[in-house]
Amino acid sequence: MKLIFLGSSFSIVWYIKRHKIVHRSYDKDQDTFRHWFIVLPCLVLALLINERFTFKEVMWTFSLYLEAVAILPQLVLLQRTRNIDNLTGQYVFLLGAYRALYILNWIYRYFTEDHYIHWITWIAGLVQTLLYADFFYYYFQR
Repeated sequence: MKLIFLGSSFSIVWYIKRHKIVHRSYDKDQDTFRHWFIVLPCLVLALLINERFTFKEVMWTFSLYLEAVAILPQLVLLQRTRNIDNLTGQYVFLLGAYRALYILNWIYRYFTEDHYIHWITWIAGLVQTLLYADFFYYYFQR
């Protein structure tokens, strides 16, 4: 299943690059978010707060923390430009809905499985869903 996910992710990036979709709609003047402001704190946090201090575990934790805040540049850009086309708005909405459904899955698993406690995953997922909440508010107003 992970190979399908990785393959579809790479194919999406390839399609965007190949068909120059980003270049037609990308505004470099509006996109001023410095990605290092989210990457470095996530790495430091992963080094400090993890379940076991192994390379694999730290990298997994880093990916969870980074996934939680990876939407920030897009949200900042959308808020700055105030121009949300239908495709972008629906894409971001579905990403947030996906994460909200993940939380429902975690609640279900907590009550139906023994010893299902994953604090790092839960907190990162909750942070990510809260970041989408601001977008949901404006999405439903529109």
